[in-house]
Amino acid sequence: MMFGEVPPAQEVDPARRIMGLETEFGLHFDAPNARAVTPEEVAGHLFHSVVEWGRSSNVFLTNGSRLYIDVGAHPEYATAECDSLTDVVAYDKAGERIVHDLVAKGEARLAAAGLEGSIYLYKNNTDSAGNSYGCHENYLVRRRADFKAFASVLLPFFVSRQIVTGSGCITRTPQGAHYSFSPRADHMWEGMSSATTRSRPMINTRDEPHAHADLYRRMHVIVGDSTMTEPTTRLKMGSTDLLLRILEARLTLPDLALANEMQAIRAIAHDVTGAATVELADGRHMTGADLQEACLIAVRDRLDDVIERTDETEQVLDLWERGIAAVRSGDASQVETELEWAVKFRLLERYRDRLGCALDDPRLARLEMAFHDVSPTRGLFNRLQADGLVSRVVSEQDIVRATTEPPATTRAALRGRFVRAALASGRDYTVDWVHLKLSGNEPRTVLLKDPFRNLDDRVDVLLEALDG
Repeated sequence: MMFGEVPPAQEVDPARRIMGLETEFGLHFDAPNARAVTPEEVAGHLFHSVVEWGRSSNVFLTNGSRLYIDVGAHPEYATAECDSLTDVVAYDKAGERIVHDLVAKGEARLAAAGLEGSIYLYKNNTDSAGNSYGCHENYLVRRRADFKAFASVLLPFFVSRQIVTGSGCITRTPQGAHYSFSPRADHMWEGMSSATTRSRPMINTRDEPHAHADLYRRMHVIVGDSTMTEPTTRLKMGSTDLLLRILEARLTLPDLALANEMQAIRAIAHDVTGAATVELADGRHMTGADLQEACLIAVRDRLDDVIERTDETEQVLDLWERGIAAVRSGDASQVETELEWAVKFRLLERYRDRLGCALDDPRLARLEMAFHDVSPTRGLFNRLQADGLVSRVVSEQDIVRATTEPPATTRAALRGRFVRAALASGRDYTVDWVHLKLSGNEPRTVLLKDPFRNLDDRVDVLLEALDG
């Protein structure tokens, strides 16, 4: 039975927004002397310890986040609801630790089955076979009748955002190899759609808010790259959040509608000089830097009419501006510890000079994969960060805490408390984004429709039932 009346939505500080990230991790099992093994078999062994305590390979964790095996045997981690950029970064990085913590037991189980080898988990977007797996961004926005028109205004921003938030990649063609801003750009096929895999749009329009449906929609963005670098992740989410605030306030933005979004996103991706131009619907031509600068100027000029600026806001605006300038000038030295495409480009160029090889050399391909390995010891990005060659946004303590504790100021706090208590009690329970359900002779279900609410008397009563 549903337990208690659903409280009305509370008044929300306009400076708060619920945000989150979903990351699909690449999975590889290296076992040269073993029989052929399917990704599904490897994923099953990897998640065995999860199934042992969660009774499923699709679980919610004590930190309020979701962990599961996605279609294609990809481990996927969705952060808990966050209302600050710092929390988004911390819980995103916590996901890397959580999935990596499954590796040792997964390898042991595979070895016991006669499959001696190593499991690799990659936080990137493509594999050697040309498959793509995504990084999905979620932003809670106010419901409005013209949602599709509202969302379409963002498409030029998302097409060009890769010049500052792309993870960078070596693109190989029959004519040779070149460096690109984004590995995800080539796998986009539509501007907007309700599909996710069949057509893979930049913005998914499926109406699934996980909140009061009469008040909110969820802006589900699937065009961005998975990023290891904390300042890049903050800029990716922060710049989008700021532009959404301008649009939600119904302030005007410059008309940047593109003639062909798919042509534009590929053209911008494949020219890291920033010189490539794309055609707008009105016949003008602009570069990716032009498009981003127009968005940045619109935000800078109008932001004070919408929210009070914070130190975090200024940091986002500063890196956004410096990232655009780096592309325009061709000098990435001022952002080469903060923007992921620049961090990786610097690394590849140094190795290329040392090896005296072309960009299509297989050794650089292995280096690029090692960059995205989430292993704290084996992963190349993590080694660069440990050596102080990559800038930080959150502390090690923030990340460690985020692996087990939920964000304190959102609905995730209620979910995390319930999961922890239910596991300790040994009672059967079910959790999703909006429900907490206690099974048994007297089943009780609490419906949590307000993602901003971190206190709820009904949940307190449910927790008392677990203690009883």
